[in-house]
Amino acid sequence: MSRGIVAYGVYLPYWRLVRARIAEALDLPATRGTRSVASYDEDATTMAVEAGLAALRAASGGTAPAELVVATTAPAYLDKTNAVTVHAALGLDRGSPAFDMNGAVRSGSAALRYAARAERPALAILSDCRNGLPGGAEERDGGDGAAAFLFAGGADVVAEQVAYAATTAEFLDRWRLPGEGASHLWEERFGESEYLPLAEEAITDALKQAGVTTTDVDHLVVTGSHARAVRAVQRGTGFRPAAVADDLTDLIGNAGAAHQGIALAGVLDIAAPGALVAAVTLADGAEATVFRVTNAIVGYRKRQHSSDAVSAQIAAGRTDLSYCRFLTWRDQLRREPPRRPEPSPPSAPPAARNQSWKFRFAACRCGVCGTRLVPPGRVCIACGATDRMIEESLAGVPGAVATFTVDRLAFTPNPPMVVAVIDFEGGGRFRCELTDVDPETVAIGDRVEMTFRKVSTTQGIHNYFWKARPARGGV
Repeated sequence: MSRGIVAYGVYLPYWRLVRARIAEALDLPATRGTRSVASYDEDATTMAVEAGLAALRAASGGTAPAELVVATTAPAYLDKTNAVTVHAALGLDRGSPAFDMNGAVRSGSAALRYAARAERPALAILSDCRNGLPGGAEERDGGDGAAAFLFAGGADVVAEQVAYAATTAEFLDRWRLPGEGASHLWEERFGESEYLPLAEEAITDALKQAGVTTTDVDHLVVTGSHARAVRAVQRGTGFRPAAVADDLTDLIGNAGAAHQGIALAGVLDIAAPGALVAAVTLADGAEATVFRVTNAIVGYRKRQHSSDAVSAQIAAGRTDLSYCRFLTWRDQLRREPPRRPEPSPPSAPPAARNQSWKFRFAACRCGVCGTRLVPPGRVCIACGATDRMIEESLAGVPGAVATFTVDRLAFTPNPPMVVAVIDFEGGGRFRCELTDVDPETVAIGDRVEMTFRKVSTTQGIHNYFWKARPARGGV
């Protein structure tokens, strides 16, 4: 079997912003739907980790990434490879390279193309946070999220890539100068007239390579940052109306470089073995990829957590986010900070010495008596054995709230802060912050899972670590 997708995962943030709240706050005409919103402690890096973990959870035990590439239009750092943080959090082998593909929506296509053509198993993660000026179309119609795809060959391929074609053209559709926080958009009718012939050319080439016609395609996924062009391709390229998949923009908005991956994963969640999937992406040209879903998808869905499905994550979103809080999280509304000292910036040497703990959330278990130490240590607290520890990551280990407090004085962009003591299955207790949680409903015994988050940003340095969140299920 040729190379293809052997595992995939999606991460959609917990929060949704109802578009009508934007209209109400700014006295604008109301629009329907919601957009997904990364929380105050999330960015493209943390969401990439979550999507990558979801993909690796469902991957067959014999397939591990030997290469990693992460694409976004909103990198947490410039002049530093963000993918190495993702690499560390996923616990990938030190000999596996990690690369960024940043800056444009088409970077997501580049990451998928790289992973699909790599000689070794390669993990492509597309992650994006979409910003815009208050009241603008980019703010209203954007969205945040991430998708990860592990490409390899062999019997574990769930979606075989059978054809790929692309077209490229230079025209001014959307752009952002270095240092600017929001993109500029050209008149929509101009972009539509440019994209449609480019898409038609790419689709025709890909279908010819695959030896099929538009009527043979079971699912058509069309995504792109130009909404009118996407609709034009959906309607005007000869595919059966029943084959056109929902592009999800009414439910989560457009997640930029990540959106093609999220929409494709949503189709793979439901496609039958043998189904043909045509994925078309519009960004500074067009890409058309044809996948054939294999019989391996049946076993894959048994390994996949039900809460990781795209539809389940959409349904689980919380929709009571206020527009003012959204603006605060996006640094568009400057509010009075808590009257407490800001956190100190992290130090590079201690972070390097404790990399497994900081990024993989790796505790250890005593090789003599089996006691788990959280955080890890050299000496067992139960039997006193020294340097007999076995490292084990708790990133995917479920836990329960042993006790908690709601701190209304601590420094946080999202007061109040909820701090809990977590008891892990299999042993170990740890105190950490709870995120994505309603302070009024937290209770002792609540099931939780760990999530990779941005604890603070101080003096231009992001401090990443792990928090707990209410269990989404499947643990």
